[in-house]
Amino acid sequence: MISTNIEEVKNSIENACRKCGRDPASVKLIAVSKTKPAESVKEAYECGCRSFGENYVQELIQKYDELPKDIEWHMIGHLQRNKVKYVIGKVSLIHSVDSLRLAQEINDRSAKTGIVTDILAEVNVSEEENKYGFAPDEVSEFAFQMPDLKNIRLKGLMTSAPFVTDPEENRRFFKILRELSVDIDKKNIDNVMMKELSMGMTGDYKVAVEEGATMVRVGTAIFGARDYGGIS
Repeated sequence: MISTNIEEVKNSIENACRKCGRDPASVKLIAVSKTKPAESVKEAYECGCRSFGENYVQELIQKYDELPKDIEWHMIGHLQRNKVKYVIGKVSLIHSVDSLRLAQEINDRSAKTGIVTDILAEVNVSEEENKYGFAPDEVSEFAFQMPDLKNIRLKGLMTSAPFVTDPEENRRFFKILRELSVDIDKKNIDNVMMKELSMGMTGDYKVAVEEGATMVRVGTAIFGARDYGGIS
């Protein structure tokens, strides 16, 4: 089932790219494996997936230790500052940086480890009260702090759009994120590279690709419905 699902998602990404004149190679599929066992990740790995997204630090660490070392792990869930030390050096990219204090902690921990960590700024484009992220009018100010943080690189922006039945309803939020990215890029801030737009999930990733997503975070369409029992 997972192999068939992966092929369907990849085909959908390719079709969305063709629709808007993009190269399918410009979009990275991140298979969101939160709450799923290592066996399911292995199955997706054997189908060619190498990029996986996790929401929970403990789960990411467990899978990191169990699974092949050439997997590219992405931290996509809310990250508390006291848990940063556990993911530094293990993740390819932290998508969910939602405050300057968190960025500073990632920078400090990275400096102690002797590495540079790539991050995205999470933007709450839809301004939902129950979601983390910078307000759209705050993220530019955050970007201007990056030259002082030598052990992180701001590679782009991320957002989680609302859950909707019609993905077209989220197109406007994806457009806003893309426009924010363009505006920040024009400022030519040191240590800021607006190369990545992480947006789009199972319900709306096709629309996100049409609006410029370079990374889509797809879980349910690959692994099936989730069991949240025991996850906190």
